[in-house]
Amino acid sequence: MQGEDDLRGLAKIMGFMRAVSILLVLMHLYWFCYGFFLERGWTLELVNKILNNFNRTANLFSYPIYTKAFGILLLALSCLGTKGVKNEKITWRKIYLALGIGFTLFFLNIPLLKLRGTEGAHLYILTTSIGYIALLMAGVWMSRLLRNNLMDDVFNGENESFLQETKFLYNEYSINLPTKFYYKGKWNNGWINVVNPFRATIVLGTPGSGKSFAVVNNYIKQHIEKGFSIYIYDFKFDDLSTIAYNHLLSHSDAYPVKPKFYIINFDDPKRSHRCNPLNPNFMKDISDAYEASYTIMLNLNRSWIQKQGDFFVESPIILLAAIIWFLKIYKDGRYCTFPHAIELLNKKYEDVFTILTSYAELENYLSPFMDAWQGGAQDQLQGQIASAKIPLSRMISPQLYWVMTGDDFSLDINNPKEPKILCVGNNPDRQNIYSAALGLYNSRIVKLINKKGQLKSSVIIDELPTIYFRGLDNLIATSRSNKVSVCLGFQDFSQLTRDYGDKESKVIQNTVGNIFSGQVVGETAKALSERFGKVLQKRQSISINRNDTSTSISTQLDSLIPASKISTLTQGFFVGAVSDNFDERIEQKIFHSEIVVDTVKLSAQEKNYQKIPQIRSFLDDNGIDVMQQDIDTNYKNIKSDIKRIIADELDRISNDPDLQHLINKE
Repeated sequence: MQGEDDLRGLAKIMGFMRAVSILLVLMHLYWFCYGFFLERGWTLELVNKILNNFNRTANLFSYPIYTKAFGILLLALSCLGTKGVKNEKITWRKIYLALGIGFTLFFLNIPLLKLRGTEGAHLYILTTSIGYIALLMAGVWMSRLLRNNLMDDVFNGENESFLQETKFLYNEYSINLPTKFYYKGKWNNGWINVVNPFRATIVLGTPGSGKSFAVVNNYIKQHIEKGFSIYIYDFKFDDLSTIAYNHLLSHSDAYPVKPKFYIINFDDPKRSHRCNPLNPNFMKDISDAYEASYTIMLNLNRSWIQKQGDFFVESPIILLAAIIWFLKIYKDGRYCTFPHAIELLNKKYEDVFTILTSYAELENYLSPFMDAWQGGAQDQLQGQIASAKIPLSRMISPQLYWVMTGDDFSLDINNPKEPKILCVGNNPDRQNIYSAALGLYNSRIVKLINKKGQLKSSVIIDELPTIYFRGLDNLIATSRSNKVSVCLGFQDFSQLTRDYGDKESKVIQNTVGNIFSGQVVGETAKALSERFGKVLQKRQSISINRNDTSTSISTQLDSLIPASKISTLTQGFFVGAVSDNFDERIEQKIFHSEIVVDTVKLSAQEKNYQKIPQIRSFLDDNGIDVMQQDIDTNYKNIKSDIKRIIADELDRISNDPDLQHLINKE
């Protein structure tokens, strides 16, 4: 009750002040337009005396501006103390318009008093009255203005903006990306500092979200600038390879030993080096052959990834592994290449089994096949062999044979004495064929580079699901101590789960320390939102009734970056989180910002890019291109090598009393 009495008392005081303000304006008009009122007989002697006394005492009417100023001051105070019922239709634009009109008509009309006759007085009274009413309306509207208009931020952008990293944290391994982020109503400059790239990085984003342009390209450039040996899987050859080649040309001085640039490209042998991924010097025991076989077969049959351990999955893998190991131990590995393995596998299985079982170390590997052969289970045996032959037959290609039988370089790319930058190119039109061969390079490189005492290195795989990378989860988990940075680019988690299986996909997702995500949708967006956690956000509600307006403010934990925001990110905008080190702490690891790319500088660089030169010339002494002839000759030599191996081995077995019994098996 006391509060209501106080409000009523305040309302009476404000009303009295407004009445005095109006009275002052009327006195002003009476004094300065006295001739107008005298002509119409609207004057009183008593009023004249009162006004003269006011003027003698306080010089109130010495200048027109005095009474106007006092009147508007009282009007402003009365409006300030008035508690009007809020109306969301009232805006500052309307208030400013009324203030502008009121001020102009009320204060800037004094020159009208200088006009002769009653017309000037008439106009002065009219403009002053209209101006005062306009100022009164503006004051009343201010008291009714809804200052906390919740509809100004319908997407909750202010609540979900947060302060991000603004410091530039640099070290000899770091990746530093300049950003712009929105916080407290303005755009700020910041940095994404990947101070520990050895804890692996995932780059997500739907096609066109800018993941290669903004992130992957920076990984290539900055790692070259810091002297990393690099392996790049270039799905759309030669996009990433061209960037790496040209950046190396201008930053080769970053390396103590200048690295060599190598390319594997099955489409154009003139622009490809030759390399044997089954180099016998790097195969220490039969488990290496098994790993190679596993990678090849799972790349050729993606559905097998979900069926690892099944009989008809393991059988062809074991058969191919036995053939690879045989080629490794035969004549010190002279014929240990992937094309030779394919050709040997496609020969008569009676000859192949006879030769392989003549070696004691392969006998146990071949027991499932031998049991089927000896037991007369021909259908089962044919099924086991066909499941290896059929997918591998798709890879019979003279060009592929040519690239995979040479020895231009070895795959130990982070050898401090011979650092390398290796780019392997795929082709979207032939990825099912090429992915198996390239996957073999991947698996061999992983084993060779993940060792202590080697040069710091970077593995960059763009469009990861297009290739099966065996041992990737183990590489991520163990590479940190061996200074191996892993950067994986793909579109979303469901794509990774489809091609790598649920278990391996989860391991990859949960062991990666740095993550960048452009626009992604569905379950991927939800998973990322949960990963970024929640933050305390302010919630405000306003209730307006006839007599009053009530505001309530509360706080609650809500998603820092909701899934809906992630699914509608603009091209070039990324959300994510980075990891830090003991001695390089990052207070705010999470980011939601635009990665700034200097497109003008980048365009100028690209104009000066050199094309990757032709690596090999197939011209003979007469200047005639004999590329196809050389490739076909290599293809025929591989076939003749296998025929000779079979003939020599069968002859050896038939002349060995301890092995002769193998020849007669039916």
